[in-house]
Amino acid sequence: MKPLNPTCHYLLLLAGLLWSGAAAAAASGPFLEKTNLFEEGKDGFASYRIPGIIVTAKGSVLAYCEARKYSSQDYGELEVHLRRSTDGGRTWSPAKKIAHLGPRTGTRNPMHMPKGKPPKGPPDQQTVNNPVAIAAHDGTVHFLYCIEYLRIFYMHSQDDGISWSKPVEITSTFDQFRPELDWHRIATGPGHAIQLRTGRLVVPFWMRTTNSLAKLKSGSGVVYSDDDGKSWRRGEIALTDGGEPNIAQLADGRVFVTVRNTDPRSRRKGAYSPDGISGWSAQRFIEDLLEPGCMAGMVAYPGAGESKKPLLLFSNPHTTKRDHKDRMNLTIHASEDGGQTWPVRRLLQPGPSAYSDLAVLPDGTILCFYESGTPEADLKHRRPWAYACITLARFNLEWLNAGSDPHK
Repeated sequence: MKPLNPTCHYLLLLAGLLWSGAAAAAASGPFLEKTNLFEEGKDGFASYRIPGIIVTAKGSVLAYCEARKYSSQDYGELEVHLRRSTDGGRTWSPAKKIAHLGPRTGTRNPMHMPKGKPPKGPPDQQTVNNPVAIAAHDGTVHFLYCIEYLRIFYMHSQDDGISWSKPVEITSTFDQFRPELDWHRIATGPGHAIQLRTGRLVVPFWMRTTNSLAKLKSGSGVVYSDDDGKSWRRGEIALTDGGEPNIAQLADGRVFVTVRNTDPRSRRKGAYSPDGISGWSAQRFIEDLLEPGCMAGMVAYPGAGESKKPLLLFSNPHTTKRDHKDRMNLTIHASEDGGQTWPVRRLLQPGPSAYSDLAVLPDGTILCFYESGTPEADLKHRRPWAYACITLARFNLEWLNAGSDPHK
C-alpha cells in the first residue's frame, strides 16, 4: 500500500482530534464563557474594532483587530494588534502591534476621507486596516493587511504569531481586477481566510469604485497562492454588489463565500465554487440569514455531533435594521447542508453587538470573537454603542443546540 503523504496524514489526524474532542466537549455539558480582550480607551487607544481569530495547527489561538488611536473612525492612525493564547483562550498574552512595522507609506487615500471632516489627531496618520490570517496545515500563519484601503501587504509567521517576516506588497495582484472594476477602495476580509485541503491559500476581499457611471460599483473576489504565499494570483469575482466577505470549505470540497450587501431584501448573499477561485455559482439570497449591513463570521466545524455530520457555523447581528446604532443581538447559526439552510440559531450577545469572527479548537470548543457594547446611551457616545469592547466567547455545540429556537 502506498504511504500517505504528510499533508493527508496531518488532515486525518486533525479530523480524529476534532471528532473525539467534540464528543468530549459535548459530554461535559453545555457551557458559555466570555472575556473582554480589548476595551476602548485602554493602552492609549480610543477604540478597538474589526476582530479576527484563528486557531493554528499547533493549537494556539491568535486574536487580532484594528487599534484606533484617536477615534473610532475607519480612517486615521490605525494599527493591527494581536493577542495569543496557548491554553484554548483561557489566558492571553499582552496585546502587541504586528503591522505595519515597515516604513510608513506616506500615501493617504483621498477617496476614503469624508469631505470636510479630517480625522482627529496629527496630519501624518496612517490607516492600517482589515487584517486577515490563515492557519496553514504545516503550522505557518499567513497574514494579509491593507494600508489606506489602497495597498495590500503579505507576511507570515513560523512560530505561532510570536514573530513575523518582513511585509511584502502584493497590490499588483489586486490591480488585475481593474478591467472589471476600477476600484478606489479595496480591503481584504476582514476576519480570517482559509487553506484548502489541496494546500491552496484563498483570501476573499471586497472592492468599490466611487464612479457613479461605472457598470459595476462593488464586488467581492478572491486572490490565491499555490506556493505557500510566495506568489499571489487573482481568482474571479465571486459576488457582485457586495462587500465584506467570509469564506469556508465544505466537506465535499466546494468553497462557500457569503457577503455583506445593501439589497433591500436584507438577507445574506452567497455563492459556491468547486476550487475556491473560479466557476462561482449564481449568487443567491439566504433566507435564514438576516443582513443588517454588517461583517459576519463563518467557519467549518468537521465531525459534529453523534452522526459526525460536518457543520457550518455563522455569526452576525440578527436584525435587518441597518443603522450602526441598531447593530445588536449577535447570534450563532448552524447549517448541516453546506449553507443552504440554517435551522439552528441561538442568541450569543443580547443588545449592542456588531462585527464578529469564528474559530474552532481541536477539542471542539467554538470561539466567537466579536464587538460588544453598552445598551444605554452615555455622555461619551450619546446612544447605544456596539463597539466598547471586543469580547471572546467560548462555548460548545451542546450550548448552541440546547437553547436553539429557530422561531424567535
